[in-house]
Amino acid sequence: MKFAPHCRVCALDFGSYNVGDGPAAFLTLIIGALLIAIALTLDALVRPPLWVHVLLWVPLTAVAVVYGLRVGKAALLASEHQRQAAEGRKVEEKDD
Repeated sequence: MKFAPHCRVCALDFGSYNVGDGPAAFLTLIIGALLIAIALTLDALVRPPLWVHVLLWVPLTAVAVVYGLRVGKAALLASEHQRQAAEGRKVEEKDD
């Protein structure tokens, strides 16, 4: 998932923000844990055949991860913009 080079509305340059792939691992683990819990609960209650699990959980997992990455990366970019986060800079000391 990548951002556009700039905002279509306000022309904010997204290239100055370093969102990276930080949210990807956390979102994948969280979504995976939630979907596994739901899948195990469904299996314990209804006992559907394996093909039902495949047809249900594979597309749902893909959609949840892609949508979650869009939301997570956008939230991280908004947080960086709000806090004016940037790469570390060396501060020059004043000689008095």
